[in-house]
Amino acid sequence: MIKIVVKKENAIKKMFKGVSLDSLSVGEKSQVTKMNYVIGNFASPHKHPHEQSGYVISGKYELTVDNEKYELTTGDSYSVPGYTIHSFKVIEAGNVIDVFTPAREDYI
Repeated sequence: MIKIVVKKENAIKKMFKGVSLDSLSVGEKSQVTKMNYVIGNFASPHKHPHEQSGYVISGKYELTVDNEKYELTTGDSYSVPGYTIHSFKVIEAGNVIDVFTPAREDYI
């Protein structure tokens, strides 16, 4: 389901494992998602085939990739290769843009 342009009012709003997200544009090989985090949201250690790159719009987070911890704040970005164990913890509520390659069918 390719979506070339998605107006903000037409974003697919979804809850995934307790996290509110807006599924935005979906291409043939990638997807853009806006994560709407609140304190208490987290993703326990996991891996998936998707490469995941993100940009922190607001908030404060702890990202762990292969047992190395990183603190992320507004303006920071990251990339996690596919099949790499990682976790994510919300320290301060905010928003993050995530790009997944390939698209995550479970977010659409």
